[in-house]
Amino acid sequence: MTLSLWLSLAAICMMGAMSPGPSLAVVLKHSIHGSMKNGMLAALSHGIGVGFYAAASLLGLGGLMLQFPTVYQVLVYLGAAYLAYLGIKILLAKPRGDELKVAQQSGSAKHALQDGFAIAFLNPKLAVFFLALFSQFINPENLTFKVGVIMCLTVFLIDTSWYLLVAFLTDYSKKRFGFPRQNPWFEKLLGVIFIVLAVRVIITL
Repeated sequence: MTLSLWLSLAAICMMGAMSPGPSLAVVLKHSIHGSMKNGMLAALSHGIGVGFYAAASLLGLGGLMLQFPTVYQVLVYLGAAYLAYLGIKILLAKPRGDELKVAQQSGSAKHALQDGFAIAFLNPKLAVFFLALFSQFINPENLTFKVGVIMCLTVFLIDTSWYLLVAFLTDYSKKRFGFPRQNPWFEKLLGVIFIVLAVRVIITL
């Protein structure tokens, strides 16, 4: 792969990573209610999930999903259900004084890793996206192991780096500018956002 092709691939991956959506909401959730560490763990596990689909697409998973739309739809519905679950969990959190227990629920490193990976893994659109994207940069007949590794690492590093930056900036804003951490109304808004994202996933299926 030439440098110019790699730069084009990197630019498209960067634009894809920076587009707002469920992934951004999950990293923000753990960065705000947990810590920068939890936000970064969510970013890392999300990058692993995205990298998994990038590798799977090179192996033909994207094409298989197009041939078996039922499997594709099931994964999409599971992803929407997970988003709705996160939103409902926040909305039903019981207040304790002037605070919500969401911070405690979101404070687990294990939950951060789980949510980050699940949001990526339960989004089969990534497989189709990478199938279409990679086909523009390389002929499958000329694909080598080295080129495949470079492409997958590019996807993983760009996605992870972007959300690591999001986690860092969120934590910095929280400390520097008093970004709301345990505001009841902000919590409810975040819960509603997750549910709206779940509905959008179903509508755009």
